[in-house]
Amino acid sequence: MSGARDPATLLLAMFDAAVAAADPGKAIPSVLPPKPSGRVVVVGGGKASARMAQVVEDHWGPCEGLVIVPHGASLPTKGIELVEGAHPVPDAAGAEAAQRMLQLVASLGEGDFALCLISGGGSSLMAAPGKGLTLADKQAINAALLASGAPISDMNVVRKHLSAMKGGRLAAAAHPAKVMTLTISDVPGDDPSIIASGPTVPDSSTVQDAHRIIARYGLDLPPSVADFLATADAETPKSDHPVFASAETHIVAAPQASLLAAAKVAEAHGVTPLLMGDALEGEAKELGTAMAGIAASCARHGMPAKGPVALISGGETTVTVNGPAGQGGRNTEFLLSFAMQAPQGVSAIACDTDGIDGKSDAAGAIWTPEVAAAASGLDAASFLVSHDSYNYFGPAGGLIKTGPTHTNVNDFRAILVE
Repeated sequence: MSGARDPATLLLAMFDAAVAAADPGKAIPSVLPPKPSGRVVVVGGGKASARMAQVVEDHWGPCEGLVIVPHGASLPTKGIELVEGAHPVPDAAGAEAAQRMLQLVASLGEGDFALCLISGGGSSLMAAPGKGLTLADKQAINAALLASGAPISDMNVVRKHLSAMKGGRLAAAAHPAKVMTLTISDVPGDDPSIIASGPTVPDSSTVQDAHRIIARYGLDLPPSVADFLATADAETPKSDHPVFASAETHIVAAPQASLLAAAKVAEAHGVTPLLMGDALEGEAKELGTAMAGIAASCARHGMPAKGPVALISGGETTVTVNGPAGQGGRNTEFLLSFAMQAPQGVSAIACDTDGIDGKSDAAGAIWTPEVAAAASGLDAASFLVSHDSYNYFGPAGGLIKTGPTHTNVNDFRAILVE
């Protein structure tokens, strides 16, 4: 490889560049207006929202507000209260804070201003059950959705219609105040109504859509859910709600920019980047097999460029769990499936840009000839069947642990083919 970096160093540098490109400190200042006169509150939630709150107060000074972030992801703020909650299954701390957030924006009046900081993970963190539903109901719903293999867009349709916060309801609660939303996208297509289940934007989906998704995936949900979906309260605010007439939404960071930043690092080291898309979905293990086939074709035919190439992609895969499961996330499962089919000498990385893959303490994993040699005595197929990818890569030295990165533009994958 011209450029003189070993595969592991290059792949890690590409991941670092992808994360840095989504830093709210770079993204927010260009769209943040001067601080409005009158009462201003800052609310929101997600994996990037602590850093977003910091950046806002760097420019506006201390602010009144409440933002919900994952456990262990708090940062120092001047006035905005940060509350830690659980992800991906909500907990009591997040649910209590979500109710306080709704009360806070409901206290706003004509001429007041709500700035909403939304990022991926907000769906679980801002858990405000709909009328008559409980936190236990929400937890059962999230657990069923996460195990179903449903894409994030389908999961969030169901979540919206069972919430007092999602699907535009946070914005509706702030009416008649003006609402501005700054959001960091972690979803394929960058649709603001899907990011964190769209708490501040109108929802085009319906209760009937939620029913169809529940039936499609055979979700076993509490009876109280069916009861709630039969009420008028289950329908979400649509675009004709008066709050949306003056609402603004700005996507300040998105997956494609991070992929382009990683591509520049590859180019600087003599590697041709091939962007495979920022919105790849489907089963993690199936995408791993498919990408291994593409890598094998590139290695065998020397196509489509001379010299080494890097296949770069983003998006959000899923893992369908049937029965007991080990430890891991969609990125390590993707990489394990890839590694089982990859040609010799190919290296790869798969990480979540938020630093947390699934419920593990790893961002993801890396596959290099050295990791392959260390894992040669392990039965990869059995680890894949039991969804225990974390414990496959751990002994082989392949896990990547960054801790929370305070941003989130979803998964980053790069495959280096010599």
